Amino acid sequence: MTGAQLTAYGARLRRRGRPRIRRVPQPRTAVADRLPLVFAITGASGAPYAVRLLEMLANHHVPTWLLVSAHGWRLLSEECGIKEEAALKKATGGDWSCVRSFNDGDRGAEPASGSVQTLGMVVCPCSMGTLAAIAHGTSRSLIERAADVTLKERRKLVLVPRETPLSLVHLRNMTAAAEAGAVILPAAPGFYQKPQKVGELVDFIVQRIVDHYGLGISLTKRWEG
Repeated sequence: MTGAQLTAYGARLRRRGRPRIRRVPQPRTAVADRLPLVFAITGASGAPYAVRLLEMLANHHVPTWLLVSAHGWRLLSEECGIKEEAALKKATGGDWSCVRSFNDGDRGAEPASGSVQTLGMVVCPCSMGTLAAIAHGTSRSLIERAADVTLKERRKLVLVPRETPLSLVHLRNMTAAAEAGAVILPAAPGFYQKPQKVGELVDFIVQRIVDHYGLGISLTKRWEG
């Protein structure tokens, strides 16, 4: 049936008091595939997780908005010998065509606005101070504000804490963040895959993170029972 015939047919039905024929919606495009993932690195021990995750995002050309706190840079320096953005770029493959970095002190940058669509946000590693700020909505930095926006817009927020033991304060803050909609994904790798290298333990956690965003990145062998 041509467009003109469909229009005429619809008009006849309306005259008869029947429901109007609606145009069939076009298939949705994969908009989510083009939305940026906000990625924050804060001052919890676990910088190798951050470096590996950024490497995977960059290598798979996932649009990424990178935010690194002052303490995040300190941990990158102490644990990975990475002291500046150029070194971080080199350590993650050198191709940052899909990576855009932001200053954590700029609370007016794009990640701070809910009108800017994103795929969600991951904080890896997530310090207990950052987790507490997110749980209580203080928004003192761009990282905290971006996380606040992610929660209020009902987008996926994955927090990767690396702390032990956990105090009651930590546990309550995690509960508050989870109740607000965050996913708490502790940097606690499994051993059922019989890892032989530290890198395999890192990949275990990175795999769990990227799985939450449906990015189709495969790093480790899946459990087969």
